[in-house]
Amino acid sequence: MSRLGVNVDHVATLRQARRIRFPDPVSAAAIAEMAGADNITVHLREDRRHIQDRDVQVLRRTVQTRLNLEMAATQEMVKIAIEIRPDSVTLVPERREEVTTEGGLDLRTAFDPVSRAVRALQEAGIPTGLFVDPDPAQITLARETTARAVEIHTGRYCDAADPEEAARELAVIAAAAEDAAGMGLEVHAGHGLNTRNILPVAQIPQIVEFNIGHSIISRALFTGLEAAVREMKALLVAARGGRP
Repeated sequence: MSRLGVNVDHVATLRQARRIRFPDPVSAAAIAEMAGADNITVHLREDRRHIQDRDVQVLRRTVQTRLNLEMAATQEMVKIAIEIRPDSVTLVPERREEVTTEGGLDLRTAFDPVSRAVRALQEAGIPTGLFVDPDPAQITLARETTARAVEIHTGRYCDAADPEEAARELAVIAAAAEDAAGMGLEVHAGHGLNTRNILPVAQIPQIVEFNIGHSIISRALFTGLEAAVREMKALLVAARGGRP
């Protein structure tokens, strides 16, 4: 069965809008775990726009499943990760002017710093993956960094304007997942996935983990967080022929 990683960044986004103490992403992570999340993901950005250092520190002590830390491949973030020791790290691109991550790492231009970060993290015992577009060249370069996993950026599929375009983008994701698995990389997926578009991607057998945040937290406004997590988990289970 594939794993569901729940990203609680946007709970912190709401908190930081007032710069007060609630809602607390640590509490949200606990609810998500009780509802069936297989891991908790947070992105500690360089500008600290949502998740704060304290959040990651407390989550490291309280998460009962797995803690996945998304971060840029910078010396500051590598140092923080080695001190906190999450269960895994996913390296992602970061630009201050973007609203959210807009695409995968470009390893053709960032190969050296990403490779150094991967090496430092994995020497510290932290399995490290890379967030990449479903591009064969990027998958090959990801393997050359010695990363353990790739998370395939699903944004173009999720943003497709019509069913034909979505089918084309889905085929690209499926091919990338097959390539990555064939190279010995663990395959994850994320960005823009929701209850309406998850099933076709979840049926790709090589993808073993889905990291989903915005749609679950948004759905939780209407259903509550526990119900939103259970709903997404049930869809992942059903996609692999299981019983929700």
